[in-house]
Amino acid sequence: MSRSVVVTGAASGNGRAIAGRFLAGGDRVAALDLSSEALDALRDREWKPYAARLLCLAADVSREADVDAAIAHTIEGFGRVDVLVNNAGITGGPQATVLHETPVDAFDSVFAVNVRAIFLGCRAVIPKMLAQGGGVIVNIASVAGLVAFPGRAAYTASKGAVVQLTRSITADYARSGIRCNALCPGMIETPMTQWRLDQPELRRQAEAQVPQGTIGTVADVASAVWFLSSTDAQYFNGSAVVMDAGYTAV
Repeated sequence: MSRSVVVTGAASGNGRAIAGRFLAGGDRVAALDLSSEALDALRDREWKPYAARLLCLAADVSREADVDAAIAHTIEGFGRVDVLVNNAGITGGPQATVLHETPVDAFDSVFAVNVRAIFLGCRAVIPKMLAQGGGVIVNIASVAGLVAFPGRAAYTASKGAVVQLTRSITADYARSGIRCNALCPGMIETPMTQWRLDQPELRRQAEAQVPQGTIGTVADVASAVWFLSSTDAQYFNGSAVVMDAGYTAV
């Protein structure tokens, strides 16, 4: 049966791959992103074969009104929400570095997108999932939520919050048929990391930190999200699922 899936940050990187994986699998997808132009380009090009099962919704997921409106549009178009993938995220850029050098507005911006947006998305869909008897939430966290990234205080703290928010949702709603898991990727080649990986020496440094010696792809992330949203993962709930080629093992 075709599911109704909401993916945030869907216009690039992991979100683009995740949305594409669900569309290719026959599901209906509401793709949310801050950039309506990027969504329109994907709809007209890459996702054109799936147009009948696709909603492209411009939204700032850190804003309550935008999130509520997007979920309302999804319910109006698809009738329900079976899966929510909270993928949108930011690092905070060069300003969000070690704690004492991070401006308050940079710290707040990271938490607005990485934590508040997940809270808002879950807050909007959980009543729908309770009414329909269940659903699945996948929150994209990071290995930074489990081990600290040097020079990334705001990002590390925000991803730790995502892991704990995920566990809280499971504690409160698992008995109502809602599964919620946090996916914790390591280094993935995306537009956010491309500047670093395009520099041979920095790529070598990144690969040297990973026992497997490889950098992950957006397809790897999409496959993991697909699994966690499926009935094959029905005993996964409240988990912080690590996919990092061994980075956190050493």
